[in-house]
Amino acid sequence: MKTITRKEFIEQVGIGAAVLFVAACAGSCKKTSNAGSGPTNVNFTVNVSTGALATNGGYLIQSGVIVARTTSGSFVAVSATCTHQGGTLGFSSSNTFQCPLHGATFDTSGAVISGPATTNLQKYNTALSGNSLHVYS
Repeated sequence: MKTITRKEFIEQVGIGAAVLFVAACAGSCKKTSNAGSGPTNVNFTVNVSTGALATNGGYLIQSGVIVARTTSGSFVAVSATCTHQGGTLGFSSSNTFQCPLHGATFDTSGAVISGPATTNLQKYNTALSGNSLHVYS
């Protein structure tokens, strides 16, 4: 059995910790690369005569999609997940989607206005018929 010095022991522990740290970071990066891709096969209807969508500037999240009523009264729908690290978006009175985690901002078409996000949001179609708003892929 070989005896190791205190210095050798500390070096080996440090290398082991570094390997674990790199493995954890790699798993985290893999997870964030899928953030914000958006749900597929979106197809739902919401009543806009009551609730958050009854007023300009309101929004709701349903089925992984954030649906917003702009300050001018039109409806827009994009993926509710930020493309940077997967935070859940909100909608502001400046007609932008914003991520509370790191401040990424997107316009009503889902395009990145400011980072750290670099990938646009998935946008969905909307069609208003009376008080029913159809949101679909």
